Parts: sequence; structure tokens; C-alpha cells
Amino acid sequence: MCAAVLVVGSANADLVVPVDRRPSGGETVLGGDTVLSPGGKGANTAVAAGRLGADVALLGAVGDDPYGRLLRQSLSGAGVATDHLRTVERPTGIAYITVTPDGENSILVSPGANSALTPADITDDVLDGVQVVVLSLEVPLPTVEHAVRKAAARGIRVVLNLSPAAKLSAETLGALDVLLVNEHEAAYLLGSAADPRKLLDLGPRAAVVTLGAKGALVITPDGSTDVPSPQVTAVDTTGAGDAFAGALATALAAGADLVAAATRATRVAALSVTRPGAQPSYPSAAELE
Repeated sequence: MCAAVLVVGSANADLVVPVDRRPSGGETVLGGDTVLSPGGKGANTAVAAGRLGADVALLGAVGDDPYGRLLRQSLSGAGVATDHLRTVERPTGIAYITVTPDGENSILVSPGANSALTPADITDDVLDGVQVVVLSLEVPLPTVEHAVRKAAARGIRVVLNLSPAAKLSAETLGALDVLLVNEHEAAYLLGSAADPRKLLDLGPRAAVVTLGAKGALVITPDGSTDVPSPQVTAVDTTGAGDAFAGALATALAAGADLVAAATRATRVAALSVTRPGAQPSYPSAAELE
């Protein structure tokens, strides 16, 4: 099985609770009814790409449990190939999410089966025919770094979404075609007062900084370009960054340049925050147009 876009990342069940405010340490706060939906940064990215019509596959791991079956169903329904989605003995990962009335969220992730994804899973046949590999960091870092090395060695375009933020080797950063971060992750790498254009000093050939409602900043050796976002009313921002990553990879695999790809990805992310949930909020190509 070959796919133009290969996502290497997590698959989680999202347990989402609406709250008026987040609890402080030692405090109990009553919330609304829990909503279960498929999530995980890897699965979200793959579903976002699949909804946009990409030829996409997910390399990841789930448990042999109802949550794992929910994720397989959601992925297949979005057109994502699951040939490389392993079923392991550990439970499917779970994300516990609180969402406040302004649409902002706080997330605690229990990785579960995602922790079982190993460098040995990045086999040569997995990369056959792939044009873009997109990765995020809810799976073990050694697996991510091994996948980056193998993909780069084969001339495959590599996009890494540095979320959740973690330290990567200079070799890994230097092998990236696109480093994708939000403002907090950029500050984690550079320090809060640093110019985001210095991200290229870390080694990637290009970087994209997502800026929420303000859009995104595309940084290349030729300079930086502001990409504005459509103005929308946010209902739930869960998974918006993953929607951006999936849309970016889809556009790059279709031959778009980075600015055009980021422009399309910004529109996809903006539309996604107007609906509740992560994967259920992602638009189809027809809706986007």
C-alpha cells in the first residue's frame, strides 16, 4: 500500500468536557456532559488530509478496545489508509480535554498504545511512494527521529509539527523541510523574546509559525510572509493545529509552494474552530471551496 502523504503519530480518544473555567490546584469544578470523539495529533492530521482528498495513510498504534475501534472507523470514514495502524496490548491513548466558553482548551494526554510505536515500525515499504511525511510528538521521540532520518535519506519531504514541544537533536532539525510550530512552541525553542525568523538557525529549510486568529507566518531563507486568517467565531479550538498540519501536507503533496499551502491550511484551521470537537470539525474539500 502506497500513499502520497504518510502521517506518523498518535491516535487518541478525546474525552471533552465543557467548563466555565478550569480548576485550580486542589479545586473541584463542575462541567457539562462528556463528549467522546476520535482524536490524537496523528489521527487528526490524517483525517484532516483525508477529508481534503489526500491520498493519506497513518502509521500509529491503538489498543484492542472500543476506543481503538472508534478511531479505525473515523480514519477509514475519512479515506485514511490504516494498513500501518498497529493494534497492541496497551490501551488506546486518551486525551482529557476541558473547553471554556471562549473555545480555548486544556489537554492532558495518556499516551497508552502510542508509546508502543518503535523505530522498527518505520520499515522501507512504509515509505514507498510517499511524497510528504508529517510527524508530531505524541509518540516516542526515538521513533520520530528515526522516521525523519529515513524519510530525508530517501528524498521525501518532511514536515514536523513540534507538538507537544520537546527537544530534538540538531541532526533531526537539520533534516526537516518544514518545522511547524505555534507561538508557544517557537518560544520554547528560541526564548520568549526571540525573533521567530531565527527558527531557521536551528537547521530546518523552512518554518511555519501558526498564530491562532492572526493566521500564520511563513519563514524561508528568502524572508518571511504573513498569512492572514479569515475572521471567525471560535467554538472549540481543539485540533485546529492538527487540521493546519494535515491541510499543509496535502497542499505540499499536490505541488503547492509553502505560502500557498499555508494559506489553504489557515482557511481549514479557521473553519475547524467554528465547530465542536477535533476530527468531526474538519471540512471536506467541497466545504472549503
